[in-house]
Amino acid sequence: MLERFHVENFKAWEKLDIQLGRVTGLFGTNSSGKSSLLQFLLMLKQTKNATDRGLTLDFGGPNNQLVNLGGYRDVIHGHDLTKELKWDITWSLQNKTTISDPAKKRTHVLATDSKLSTKSIARIHGNLLISDFLEYHFGGFGFSISPKKSGSTEFQLNAIPPIDSDFRFIRNKQRAWALPGPIKTHLFPDQAKTYFQNAEFLSLFEAEYESMMDSIYYLGPLREYPKREYPWSGTSPMDVGLRGERTIEAILSATARNEKRNLRYKSPHKSFEEMIAYWLKELKLIHEFKIAEIGSGANLYRAVVKRDANSSDALLTDVGFGVSQVLPALVLLYYVPEGSTVLMEQPEIHLHPSVQSGLADVILTVAKTRNLQVIIESHSEHLLRRLQRRVAENTYSSKELKLYFCDSVGGKSKLTDLDMDLFGEIKNWPPEFFGDEVYEIAQIRKAILKRKMELSPK
Repeated sequence: MLERFHVENFKAWEKLDIQLGRVTGLFGTNSSGKSSLLQFLLMLKQTKNATDRGLTLDFGGPNNQLVNLGGYRDVIHGHDLTKELKWDITWSLQNKTTISDPAKKRTHVLATDSKLSTKSIARIHGNLLISDFLEYHFGGFGFSISPKKSGSTEFQLNAIPPIDSDFRFIRNKQRAWALPGPIKTHLFPDQAKTYFQNAEFLSLFEAEYESMMDSIYYLGPLREYPKREYPWSGTSPMDVGLRGERTIEAILSATARNEKRNLRYKSPHKSFEEMIAYWLKELKLIHEFKIAEIGSGANLYRAVVKRDANSSDALLTDVGFGVSQVLPALVLLYYVPEGSTVLMEQPEIHLHPSVQSGLADVILTVAKTRNLQVIIESHSEHLLRRLQRRVAENTYSSKELKLYFCDSVGGKSKLTDLDMDLFGEIKNWPPEFFGDEVYEIAQIRKAILKRKMELSPK
């Protein structure tokens, strides 16, 4: 689970330092930098997935990529090419991990920890984007690669041990060649493991980083329109797609594997399709939901629903738009592996206020039962109020919930940590958070009074 990330000079964020919870809500005005927080993580995931190892950062393009950010000039703060893009990320490991020193006895423990953090720097050098600093922190150690001197293309491997350790990297005498710099922004060069006798464990950090990135899933704010028919050849998608375009495939895949889900701890398990149907009914969107094959062996399917107990079957295309918009969010939360991090932009889009509130309950429930981390970017006051209510009711701990307000001041994004107590009260509520509700009510009253006076008999 992601615990913290610090970023400098990314888009409107000159400096950003954010602590993440089991559920994290990002609220705020338009163009305040909320989406940029998610875009940064998606850029790193996209870079990790890039097949070109010579690519420092993958800013994306138009063809089915997570984000399309243009180039370095577009993402660097103030479009100032002299600035460096810096970041460090801390996350918890699935299991407590131990590394040993290969230069000593096999039983010798060098460090052990349940957390790992990485720090990187990218910058323009000449006309090229390069990464010339990479560091991992683990068990009190810092393991890094950096230039031997400013501007040098020859690098050195460094170890900063805690006071009680004498660890240092030992160079192979037969390998006296120059050490190149980092690959992408998270990999030590292969030479680091071959030029040194005791650097093989660095691969563990790289693998943990890639595993963390692989566990991040994303659903964008714009969803595909429902279709009357869905082809499926038996494939198992990784997720529901950026626009929810693979939602029905995911349901069919999970159903074919006979996957079960439970609503709460020790509650009876439901089939995957039953669980989705349960929430659609609980949200009062429809009464029944199922996926039906058009004909045996046709490999064509329809999403069939009932509006209420007495209504006839209808296709997803023939009911309210909100059903098809919330369906990808529900499916993604139950489809991804346990322990994943799910990023969602405006999951409440096109939903009635009561459904927006109910969606908050879905997120809280699934985060707890499936050990997920959910980060949402939202404009929904109803979603936020439900989160507060569940804390006030003591059904969810305020310690596992992190809420932030993003704003833009003088062209720079600003992050406010909303201080919520154990009763669900936000102590530092920003002015006009969701508009000035009191002012609007007062103006309505004044307008009503004025109209009544105008219409009253003289």
